[in-house]
Formats: sequence, C-alpha cells, structure tokens
Amino acid sequence: MGAAVKFHGEPALGGAGGKMARLLIVDDERNIRRSLATFFTSLGHEVQEAENGPQAIAALSSAQFDLVLTDFRMAEMTGLELLREVKRRSPETLVVLMTAFATIENAVEAMKSGAYDYVTKPFSLEQIRHTVDRVLQMRSLQVENRTLRGAIGEEPMLASRSSAMRRLLETARQAAASDATILLTGESGTGKNVVARQIHQWSGRTAHPFVAVNCTTLSEELLESELFGHMRGSFTGAVKDKPGRLEAANGGTVFLDEIADLTSTLQTKFLRFLQEQSFERVGGESTIHVDARIIAASNRDLEAEVAAHRFREDLYYRLNVITLRVPPLRERREDILPLAQWLLRLAAMRNARPELSLSPEAAAALEHYRWPGNVRELRNAIERGAVLTRADTIAPDDLPDSLFRTGAESTPWAAPSESLERIEREHIVRVLSASTTLEEAADTLGINVTTLWRKRKLYGIE
Repeated sequence: MGAAVKFHGEPALGGAGGKMARLLIVDDERNIRRSLATFFTSLGHEVQEAENGPQAIAALSSAQFDLVLTDFRMAEMTGLELLREVKRRSPETLVVLMTAFATIENAVEAMKSGAYDYVTKPFSLEQIRHTVDRVLQMRSLQVENRTLRGAIGEEPMLASRSSAMRRLLETARQAAASDATILLTGESGTGKNVVARQIHQWSGRTAHPFVAVNCTTLSEELLESELFGHMRGSFTGAVKDKPGRLEAANGGTVFLDEIADLTSTLQTKFLRFLQEQSFERVGGESTIHVDARIIAASNRDLEAEVAAHRFREDLYYRLNVITLRVPPLRERREDILPLAQWLLRLAAMRNARPELSLSPEAAAALEHYRWPGNVRELRNAIERGAVLTRADTIAPDDLPDSLFRTGAESTPWAAPSESLERIEREHIVRVLSASTTLEEAADTLGINVTTLWRKRKLYGIE
C-alpha cells in the first residue's frame, strides 16, 4: 500500500502537528463506507463516516475536512447536492464523487459545481488511493499558499528582491492578460509551479479551474487517460467512461509540468489539442472541444531535446510563444534569507514548535551555499533544522552536512571549466552517499524518484 500521503497544513486541519489529512466518507452502502474508512485509516489519515447527506452536513458543522469522498446516488440528498453544500460552507474543502452510474453529463455537472474529481464504481482500493493522493497534494498546496499569505501578506516566491525575478514576474503579469501559451524553463525546485499558478490568478480565467499534471509520474497509458479521459473498455481497468483533466480545466488553465517527458505518441496527440483545442478520449470517437489555456514547464533544454530528436520541433514552437526562465536560487541570493525565514515560520507551525530563528552562523551558511536543489532543497534544510534543534535558534549543527563540506570536489561554486553534466553527476553521487534511501536522496535533490532513477541511468551511477 505504501506510505500515507503527508498533509502539510494548519494543525486545525489535520491530525497531530497537522500532518494527517482529515477525510469525510459519505456512502449509504455500509460495506463500501467501512472498507474505505478502514483502508484510509490504515494509511494514517483521520477518517469520519456519514451514511447520508444530512449526517455529512452535521459533521461539517462541527469539524473541517480536507477531503469529502461521497457517493453520487443517495436517498436523502444526492452527492451533487452535498457537493454544493460543502462548497458553500467550506470552499477550500475538496470533493470527489463516487458513482456506479457515470455519464458525461453527470461528470460535467459535477466539475462545474466544484468537484475536484469523479471516480466510477467498481474501483480497487489502489485506484481510489491514487485519486485521493492526488487530491490531497492539491489540498496541501492550497493550505501552504494560504498559510504563506497569512504569514507575510503575499507569496514569498513572488515577493522577490532579485532584479531577475522581478523582470520575470513583470513579463508574466503582462502575459497573463492574454491567452497565449507560456513555456516556463528553469532547474528543478525553482518554483515554476508557483509562477504558473500566479499567472492563472492574474489572468481572466481565475474563476475557473487551475489543473496541474506532472508528466513524469505516470506511465504513457495512464498519462494519456489522465489528460484526455477514456471510454469504458478502452484498456484493462477502464470499467466506466471517465473525463480527463483537460475537460476538467474547461475555461481555466492546464499546467503541464516536465513536458519533455511526454512520449512521442502523446506529443503528437497534445500538439493536435494545441492546434485545434479538441481531442478524443482514449477509445472514443466523439470529438471534445475544450477552452483551456496551456502553461508548460521543463527543467530540460527543449531546443536540445528537439536537436536530439526526442521532442517534436512543431510542438516546441507551439509551446514557445512566450518563454519565461525562472532563475535558480543561486542567481537570486538576496532572496535566500527572506525565503529561509518564511520557510522556518511554516516549519515551526507544521511541527508545533514555538517561533524559531536562525543563528548568525546558520544564516551565513545558508547564504553561501550553492543550492543545486533550489527552493526545494532550502525547504528541506529548514525543515530538518526545525525538527532537530533543541533550542529556539537554528544552529549550524541542525542543518545538513552538505552545507559545510569543503574541498575542491564538494565546493559549492563550480570552476568555470566544469561542465553542467559533471557538476550534476558529482552532486547526485554525494547526495546518494549521504542518504539512506532513494526517496531521501530525491527529496534532498528536489526531484522525484523516477527522475533520480533516470539520471542515475544517464550518468552510469550504481
């Protein structure tokens, strides 16, 4: 089953320390309700049950939930009616509808009413877990952004002192007013997803969905279904018709992260969508038209990918209407300490710690480190310090050893003659040697395990 999704939010919205998600499961079939409750409890979540809509509303009156997982057809109140009531009472609570009677009309109506997703019965526990994991990741981002805004008034990634970052944001705000496709480039962990979300907020589409899809995390078949939807029987496990994320984003914005990882087949299909704003579901014949603005992101050089025949040239030029490079943290060094202080406040809240501060020595170490993992690596370092410190001040001993390594091989600033590939390989080797698991190494590097596996294969790292 794997580890539970960790929910990073306000303590009031989770379990101890705010690290569990709080789920409300609503279904008038007791066996289904109990099975789901037992399963998600075993994954570490806090689960409450309701057998009908009125019971669910009573539960919502006494507690806040991160996710409501509800059946569509119930006697006292339908799932759609409950959805609308949930969104009225708690707009930020995400809702997933479950039904054995899936229709395109129901799916469209559910999405318009504010449902985050729509799953069809029968489903396996792993299928529903995959859906819930994805929903809770979105919930985590929502709460973290809200906590951030409450802490300092606006998104710290965007409250930059860096001239390069300010120029980027000025161009992004101007581009947001149009429907032009935007390509965000930059290293992993620089905050391309934050910039994409802000462009959506600045645009005229802000009242409609912002849908993020990571092109790295799913197989070709699953990613195709995730993007375009599928018809019943189109592949093993496709027991019902299901709309895709492009349909869910109608009127809004689709953010495709790591678009260079699209297979050639999906590149072709997505190119057609960019050209015509239309597509067919997997296994379907009916053409679906969708009005969605596309923001794509990549940490790889797409021109080089085109030259190496790994990425379609015509797709690249379709994406490359407005290109914005998000600068790495080492190029916005004046932002390191403000970001670190914000992250420290957030980490203290997540870990139920009193207000924490950085010692002068720790602050100096943060300022002088190269941060190859960018903001993600900084966040991990701060999180470690907040957890390990026994005082109210983060000292150098509380920070990762990698910040203090000396010598030519591990110096934070590379010599001008070194290639980027050699620098990256050596850094990956160092992080792997200092980590106990691949997951820990990937987290430190600010990438996912799949990307780390690919880079190990590319560089011949055992």
